[in-house]
Amino acid sequence: MTTGIFVTVLAVVFGALLAWGFRTLPGERWQILATIPLGKGVDGSWRGLNLTYYGLLSAIAYAVALALLFILTGAVGVPVFATLVVCLATLSVCVPAAGLVARVVERKRHTLSVAGAFFVAVPLSPVVLWLTDYLLARPMGYRLPLLAMLAAMAIAYAVGEGLGRLACISFGCCYGRCVADAPPPVRRLFTRWHFRFSGATKKIAYASGLQDVAVVPVQALTAVLYVATALVGVALFLHARYLAAYVLVLTVTQVWRVVSETLRADYRGGGRLSAYQIMSALAAFVGILIGLALAGAPAPTPTPVLSAGLRVLWHPGVLLFVQACWLAIFLHTGRSMVTEASVLLRVRRERV
Repeated sequence: MTTGIFVTVLAVVFGALLAWGFRTLPGERWQILATIPLGKGVDGSWRGLNLTYYGLLSAIAYAVALALLFILTGAVGVPVFATLVVCLATLSVCVPAAGLVARVVERKRHTLSVAGAFFVAVPLSPVVLWLTDYLLARPMGYRLPLLAMLAAMAIAYAVGEGLGRLACISFGCCYGRCVADAPPPVRRLFTRWHFRFSGATKKIAYASGLQDVAVVPVQALTAVLYVATALVGVALFLHARYLAAYVLVLTVTQVWRVVSETLRADYRGGGRLSAYQIMSALAAFVGILIGLALAGAPAPTPTPVLSAGLRVLWHPGVLLFVQACWLAIFLHTGRSMVTEASVLLRVRRERV
């Protein structure tokens, strides 16, 4: 498979998924996936734990991002064990960081921040890569292509967050400003193209009272931009333009985060500049310095072989790891802590 065909297939699949999500997920039907009865009340109904589409879509986004990461690192000859170690180390820190940063910035226990997780990941990633190279790869007579791996991680992040915005749409979080209250240029642009979220349990409804109100589709803008940028990054990566791929993805995603904060209506902390805007600007600056430092350091610069990367995806260890991460992320993000359910069970007598 050529690079052009691979990128085109990804673009078609991701584009179809995003188009479906933009049309469907703002509806009330697409917030709660299932309810698990936990305990019976005095009125005969069961108290239920809600499992959300937010968790399902987040898990899918993580799985796709990990799969793409294994393809790209496999294409440049990185052993599976090295990518597994890097993924485990990074995720074990960044997934909890998403909640911890949100708790500090927004003063809320039951919320998550991808921006916060990425801010932690930027300085963490090169450290994890260097330790993996020094402690594991070199004793086995192999050196990791650090810049190529860093670029692959950035691309995987962009795909994951882009597709992950579908989860935000389903839960009604990370929402945009009311179109009617936006500045005239923004209002003219989104008078026709906007989101209307239905359902009293969507965050946009209970936090800002914007149920069934036209709002700027900031989640859709982020999803399209991030996925498109990631696809360009994939093309650059598969042409051995690792620094260009890394800098492009890092710059576009973090600059857009700074800009997109001005289009959002949910609480982002106090001050003229939100904490997330400051973190994104710092992440872009520090990340570019890290990329330039790795580009100037002596390290292997292999030529990518896409077919080798695709073969890695079918490694049993890779398949099991991606599936395990999917399940862990679903259980971590899919158990709704801000909604509850009452379930009433009865027999359908006409079918007995």
